[in-house]
Amino acid sequence: MTGLLTLWLPILVSAVLVFVVSSVIHMLSPWHKSDYPKLPNEDRVMDALRPLAIPPGDYMMPRPSSREEMRTPQFVEKLKKGPVLMLTVWPGGSMSMGKQLVQWFVYAVVPSSATRSPCGRCRSGTVVPG
Repeated sequence: MTGLLTLWLPILVSAVLVFVVSSVIHMLSPWHKSDYPKLPNEDRVMDALRPLAIPPGDYMMPRPSSREEMRTPQFVEKLKKGPVLMLTVWPGGSMSMGKQLVQWFVYAVVPSSATRSPCGRCRSGTVVPG
C-alpha cells in the first residue's frame, strides 16, 4: 500500500484546488446571496441584545430542557407566541474569516488524504473489494 507520506503532494494540491475553486464559487456566484436577509429593525434588535452580553455561541429559542418539557402547555404556548429562532452570536469587532478559512482548508485536506487508501491499493495492483 502506498504510504501517506508518498502522496503528500497530490493530497495538498487537490486540497488547495478544492479550497480555491469552492472559495471562488462562493464569492462570485449569487447562490448564497439571499440566505440571510437583513433583519427588520436591525438597529433596534442590536440595541436590545447588546446589554444582555450574550456570550459567543449558537443558541435556540425557545429551547426546552427536556422532551417532557416540549409537551407542556407552557412550552407549546411559547412556540405559538414566537419568535422561534436559532441564533449565532459572534464577538464584537471585526468579522475575521481567518479561522473559518483554515478550518475549511483542513476539511478539504481530510477527504483528500482519506482517498489515499483505495488509490494506493489500486496503484499497487491489489483489488479493492467493492
